[in-house]
Amino acid sequence: MKKQHQSSDNSSRIVQGLSNLDDWKRPLFSTLEDNQLALKSIFSRCSDVVFREFQLLDGTNVLCVYVNGMVAQEELELTVIEPLLEGKPIRAAQKRKIQQLDQVASHILEGDTAILADAYREATMVSLQQYEKRSIAEPLTEAVIRGSREGFIESIATNMMLIRRRIRSPKLKAEIMQVGTLTRTDVAVMYIEGLADPDIVGEVQNRIQAIEIDGILESGYIEEFITDTPYTVFPLIQDTERPDVVVAGLLEGRVAILVDGTPFALLAPMTFWVGMQAAEDYYVKYVSATLVRWVRYMFLFIALLLPSIYVAISTFHQEMLPTNLLISVAAARESSPFPAFIEALFMEITFEALREAGVRLPRPVGQSVSIVGGLVIGQAAVQAGIVSAPMVIVVSITGIASFIIPRFSTGFAIRMLRFPMIFLAGTLGLYGIVLGMLALLIHLASLRSFGIPYFSPLAPLKVSHLKDVFVRAPLWSLTRRPVNGMHADRQRMAVDQKPSPEDDMR
Repeated sequence: MKKQHQSSDNSSRIVQGLSNLDDWKRPLFSTLEDNQLALKSIFSRCSDVVFREFQLLDGTNVLCVYVNGMVAQEELELTVIEPLLEGKPIRAAQKRKIQQLDQVASHILEGDTAILADAYREATMVSLQQYEKRSIAEPLTEAVIRGSREGFIESIATNMMLIRRRIRSPKLKAEIMQVGTLTRTDVAVMYIEGLADPDIVGEVQNRIQAIEIDGILESGYIEEFITDTPYTVFPLIQDTERPDVVVAGLLEGRVAILVDGTPFALLAPMTFWVGMQAAEDYYVKYVSATLVRWVRYMFLFIALLLPSIYVAISTFHQEMLPTNLLISVAAARESSPFPAFIEALFMEITFEALREAGVRLPRPVGQSVSIVGGLVIGQAAVQAGIVSAPMVIVVSITGIASFIIPRFSTGFAIRMLRFPMIFLAGTLGLYGIVLGMLALLIHLASLRSFGIPYFSPLAPLKVSHLKDVFVRAPLWSLTRRPVNGMHADRQRMAVDQKPSPEDDMR
């Protein structure tokens, strides 16, 4: 009874001594019983944490602690439990000694297995992690026309492997830190030493380490905390699901940020022109890539300005239309009870609602709802005389144009700016559109992404770096890296790579 009472006193003493999180930061106890009581106090009411006790041949009591579902059970038996019971050393490849109680608890929650023995003030942490994860597949948000069909998954280790497999150089650095007081999410900062600007790398790491939040669930959390200008609709950090896009960014001297639990990686710094480029631009002939880029920029202006230009001309500047076209537009709008400004807002909001509904519904149903819904509502609105047929055509062309922008975040910014441009057109006409475009250009020119001007190399102008902005010059002429940072090594290839035809065919 006396021994049982003493054990109860020890249990009460340990539980009371570990009432706060800061109390966990202490060395392990000298007895297995105290260590077990301490860990059970830390993991109280955690039914998925397994405490397994057994005894060695020499009579030493051993405790094995792990989280059920995060450890490979068969491998644990074969490499840890059986060798210990037979008096042999642990056969696991990855193991280390830890003396701090809080570090033992932290590694257990990360999927490691803790082995504690009586009379030892240290724990052996064995890495036998096994998580359920989906297989590597084609990314859903970035269609692959040509190139690798591998996409990131929710495992940061797998995502780092996909990058490391493509850049087989020790200059590729990967530094992992944990963010979130409760989730302790792994965040990896990857860069190529000698290409990435050390100041930018240090700034990225400092901004991430300065985040104080209870949990990080997706890379969007990191993006919002470290962005230079929080009050802008334009993305200042690129997000992607494709490993080849991340590798291309690393080779340009940019910094990649990977977050455990999400397939979306971040790339910084970013310029406006990156949002208009696709990975396939560098996988096809430069003539085709240049033509496609011109189409993108043309439809960028259509997506931003077409509804507002229609509203301005039909409301204030009818004299700009040819007579026959003006008569057709006037006849089509004769039955409409609303001004063009209200028509445009109604149709644009309806189109955005259909687009959002198509995203939220199950994939096989969502596309049908968005397409059929748009056709049915547009036709019904015209027949009912609520909106005019030209407005339906304008909004439809605008919607198609917004899908041509390759980066979703950039396209979303253009979609948001469309509404204030419509408002300016409905109140001030073309003069309002000009004012809106001037304000937009000033805003874009003032933005920076980790110190890099967002509109570079157009503002500030660097003519020699425009080879990969409005056109995609041949790869053999892109001998120097773009101005995404101050590179220690600006030269990316030899200068004499231009192919030359043979004088004679043999």
